[in-house]
Amino acid sequence: MQDAALRYFLEVVRLGSISEASARLNVAASAISRQISKLEAQLGSPLFERRARGMVPSPAGDLLAQHARRMQLGEEQVITEIRRLRGLERGVIRLGCTEGFAVDLMPEVIGTFRERHPGILFDMRVAAPQAVTRLVREGEVDLGVTFGFVPDPSVRIELVGNAPLMALMASDHPLAGQDHVTLRDIAAHAVALPAPDTTARQLFDLACGAEGVAVEPVLSTNYMSALWRFAEIGGGITVTGRITVLSRIWRFQIVALPVRSPTVEKRRYEVQSMIGRSLPDAARVFLDHLKLCLSRMEHGEAMPAGELSWARSDI
Repeated sequence: MQDAALRYFLEVVRLGSISEASARLNVAASAISRQISKLEAQLGSPLFERRARGMVPSPAGDLLAQHARRMQLGEEQVITEIRRLRGLERGVIRLGCTEGFAVDLMPEVIGTFRERHPGILFDMRVAAPQAVTRLVREGEVDLGVTFGFVPDPSVRIELVGNAPLMALMASDHPLAGQDHVTLRDIAAHAVALPAPDTTARQLFDLACGAEGVAVEPVLSTNYMSALWRFAEIGGGITVTGRITVLSRIWRFQIVALPVRSPTVEKRRYEVQSMIGRSLPDAARVFLDHLKLCLSRMEHGEAMPAGELSWARSDI
């Protein structure tokens, strides 16, 4: 298969239209159509389905797109390696993560990594959990950090850990002195909840349904930072993953208590990478650093390569 044909094919996959791909690539639409037809003849299978909203890859087209993206990434990696001076002096690491990780955790992990490797640059994209996995699967990011309930076979799982829900509240909240809270405890107070498309909200609603607890949030938003701030100022309780708020507990007057419910233990966090791809050196070394940071966080130890410290793991 020719490189040009695959490049045209991927652009049509991305834009969903031969005419838009033609304008973007500055190549005649007939040339793009001809190359795609050659690919289909070579493979003996249609690569697109024509629908009202545009051209959508067929199952065969999805497989070819994954292969073509891996080829592109491999070529980019070779070029990067050749141009790099030595060691980890240069490079760009592309990350995808949910907002919960983006607020505190990832900036601190990136900061400590750059203390040792100041020439490494980062491009971080924030998205919903399933969208992060899609970015990883399609090769748009090197690593994804997200939440989920079951392993996704379309990506490689580099690290997995438990991510149970915690109840986040101000230090002077009536429940702050308890060792844990129940769903009925939470329901008796003002509650702020993340949007329904987040795993935290889905898990909370599932747990409430299982226990017959009704909760009407005084605030619902897709902006995690707003929920955390709302809890900090005493506006109410919110629920969040423990691993994303450890440094916030340390830096602010805020308390996170375990939620006593068997259902809330079912969520997990994952570090993901693309199947069939060898990570660039910089991304591979950063992955090791991220794993070390997460391990030390779980044990309440200091961040490596820096002076940022974390809250005790038993908070």
